[in-house]
Amino acid sequence: MTTRFAPSPTGRLHIGHAWSALFGSVLARTRHDDFLLRIEDIDIGRCRPEYITGIFEDLEWMGMEWPVPARRQSEHFVDYHNALRTLNARGLLYPCFCTRKEIADEAERSITAPHGPEGALYAGSCRGLSKAEQERRIAAGEPYAMRLNVKKAMEMSPVLTWVDIYRGSQKATPEILGDVILSRKGVSASYHLCVVVDDHIQGVTLVTRGDDLFYASHLHRLLQHLLRFNPPDWAHHPLLLDTEGKRFAKRNDSVTLQHLRNEGKTPHDIIQMIREGLPSNGPWQRLLMHF
Repeated sequence: MTTRFAPSPTGRLHIGHAWSALFGSVLARTRHDDFLLRIEDIDIGRCRPEYITGIFEDLEWMGMEWPVPARRQSEHFVDYHNALRTLNARGLLYPCFCTRKEIADEAERSITAPHGPEGALYAGSCRGLSKAEQERRIAAGEPYAMRLNVKKAMEMSPVLTWVDIYRGSQKATPEILGDVILSRKGVSASYHLCVVVDDHIQGVTLVTRGDDLFYASHLHRLLQHLLRFNPPDWAHHPLLLDTEGKRFAKRNDSVTLQHLRNEGKTPHDIIQMIREGLPSNGPWQRLLMHF
């Protein structure tokens, strides 16, 4: 059995990351699973080598261990491109030429614009373009992203379920996220695609991550089916929030592990801060006894 912690090196790790990493590693230890570290640096425009070094430093300071070398997404583009080719060959992808501003403006104008748990969804403006029109616009050099035709994908799939070890069996409803982007100019593969491919290749059997990604698991279950991957189980944990009830951010240097360490804080202090910042009840509380 295998689980993993998969940060993106776009800044230093903060205390919220420490909670997520400890959650995954301790859950793995209590289940006698393997624990992996993966570096999700597919966005080469925003990721920095010094932040990768910082991830190793911070996690080692917290007393965590993992098999080396850690998988780095930037070294495995061919795996993601192969998955994209598989989906495209099945007629499940289409080019979208809409800009973010055009999509936002359309959603604002239309009172019937589709919405999901994370806000307005893409309305599918480019879904019905003819093959000839797609090829003409691509040949003209228009920038585009490749979207998943979720409706078509669901028509090709049985009723799918997935298991959260804390919430039980879930019926997959990937339509709640709409036709998501799986690749775009500048980022050749999206988080949604890469994480599914990585988990399959690395043999991950338990995906641990924050509640903010709970809805993404519905989509990931669909992608696993389409790519003929065995589904893992999931364990979503509550987010660690600041005193104003907001998520911690990498841009807030005062809560990075580097800053807290320089202030004289110890790993024990970090664990105590995590305990104090979490809801007082919930199944994850049993894990805190193993920290």
